[in-house]
Amino acid sequence: MEKIEHINYVKSPIAEVYKALTTQAGLGAVWTEELIVKPELGFINEFNFGDNDNTKMKVLELVPNQRILWECVESDPEWVGTKISFDLTEKNGVTSVVLKHFDWRELTEFYQWCNYNWAMFLLSLKSYCEDGEGTPYQKRKF
Repeated sequence: MEKIEHINYVKSPIAEVYKALTTQAGLGAVWTEELIVKPELGFINEFNFGDNDNTKMKVLELVPNQRILWECVESDPEWVGTKISFDLTEKNGVTSVVLKHFDWRELTEFYQWCNYNWAMFLLSLKSYCEDGEGTPYQKRKF
């Protein structure tokens, strides 16, 4: 099984980073503007990336200001069954975000593309938390 793993450091309180990763306003500014999100265990978050490109993530774990875990239940076939986690820690006003996308069945070109895009997601998260403006899908250049 393959795994994508990234870390980034955000100069923002951990509660603000957690809020950005669990709310419609935060994820809408960071990942995609077309979404339905609730910070509730068992809820199926829906993310739309245009052209019927929908991704649904079941919320498996929410530990306030520490950890978020999703399981992909609908998306590209390579994503279905994979999990995405965000682990947060704060030190001296800087929040570290460890993003893992794991349980990939194999390393493919799509896996490599997603690896790049998760790094861009973390950059967008950092910009949103530090400067008030992320770069969601609709504002990115591909």
